[in-house]
Amino acid sequence: MSKCSPGKGLVSIGKITGVHGLDGNIKVFSHSGFTSSYDSGARLVVRHDDEDTGHLYTIDWAKPFKKGILLKFKGVDRSLAEACVGASLYINKSELPELEEDTYYWFELIGLEVFTTENEYIGDLISIFPTGSNDVYVVKKEDKEILLPAISSVIQTIDPEGGKMIVTLPEGL
Repeated sequence: MSKCSPGKGLVSIGKITGVHGLDGNIKVFSHSGFTSSYDSGARLVVRHDDEDTGHLYTIDWAKPFKKGILLKFKGVDRSLAEACVGASLYINKSELPELEEDTYYWFELIGLEVFTTENEYIGDLISIFPTGSNDVYVVKKEDKEILLPAISSVIQTIDPEGGKMIVTLPEGL
């Protein structure tokens, strides 16, 4: 374990939700569908939102557990694991797996400005949640929220570099 300051090169991949057992095993809600981010030997930064610096830990082992991941950091006992509950897990962007074409990480999408095909601004993409069949994008403008299914008939263009998403609104929105 060592202290480090999370920088722009780090992205959140999960949140520690609890401990399991007496050996310091940690329950994680993963923001990533990529289990390779949790491979043995992977190094993650653990940081609470109210802290300026985080701690770098190395994963001893990890496995799927209920709706998340159960993992063990090297050198972490039950007491230290309990102190980590509520903290976010970060990884260097450079260590994320490459994605297929037209596939994006959530952190690349959140914050995009969303426009209709008629160039009407409908808000900013503020969050994403999975539903099983497809993700749903939450778009907000002032006090109005719109939920958009992440399907090809609705999402026309995604341009993370340009900070923009073009959509065709479903009937009724």
